[in-house]
Amino acid sequence: MSRKNKHKNNISILLFIFVILLLSLFLLFKQDLPISDKTKLDTVYLLPSYTTGNDIIKHTGYTLKYVEKYEQPEWVAYKLTAEMTKGTCKRTDNFRPDSMVKTGSAEPSDYKNSGYDRGHLAPAGDMKWSEKAMSESFYMSNMSPQKPDFNRGVWEKLEEQVRQWAKDNQEIYVVSGPILSKNLPTIGKNKVAVPSYFYKVILDSKEPEIKGIGFVLPNQSSTNPLTTYAVTIDSVETLTGIDFFPAIPDTLENTIESSIQISKWSF
Repeated sequence: MSRKNKHKNNISILLFIFVILLLSLFLLFKQDLPISDKTKLDTVYLLPSYTTGNDIIKHTGYTLKYVEKYEQPEWVAYKLTAEMTKGTCKRTDNFRPDSMVKTGSAEPSDYKNSGYDRGHLAPAGDMKWSEKAMSESFYMSNMSPQKPDFNRGVWEKLEEQVRQWAKDNQEIYVVSGPILSKNLPTIGKNKVAVPSYFYKVILDSKEPEIKGIGFVLPNQSSTNPLTTYAVTIDSVETLTGIDFFPAIPDTLENTIESSIQISKWSF
């Protein structure tokens, strides 16, 4: 065989090996990913709208938009699946500042003797699927001042209901936050704003019933049923100025966000 033919054969062999490697990599990444990796892949889809100048913080189980002026997030967003609700990780209760907030987050001491709980926006109960996610749920960037009877009462009841909806619908998207406005009272040396209201919006983007629902609750004790606080996602967007699910096609987004069908959600 001539040297020229040998060179051609070598090139052909190298190309064949390269194609096999590419195919192997494709098949490898096509395999089912761990829950935490699936969550990261879906992060862009579930996030509310924001600009590049915003302080967007991405943790293992959730993403948030931090607002320095109020020393808390404007929103916290995450996906919750039926599989995630089966997690067994225990609460860590390691409340601490979030070093990823460039301007510095609130601190546990801001809440000391304030009369307010460090209220989770992405609940620890939704992060039992990962020890890291559980621990990160105790960053102060995930907290907002909540009255104890609210945090441990109707807000907790809504969190439990959301977990049940994740089981019922297999997969949902959740966005929670305070309704921030001017002239709110503050606590602590960092002047953490105390919201008068909190919201939560939930999206079920899977067939057969694609649907959404919102809630707006006053930061106070309540024994009313959760349906009392159910509203359209559109109305929460009006109150907050946030576009919660911009990645959804407009026609579908308008249908989901403009109506509320209580009968499609189990209470």
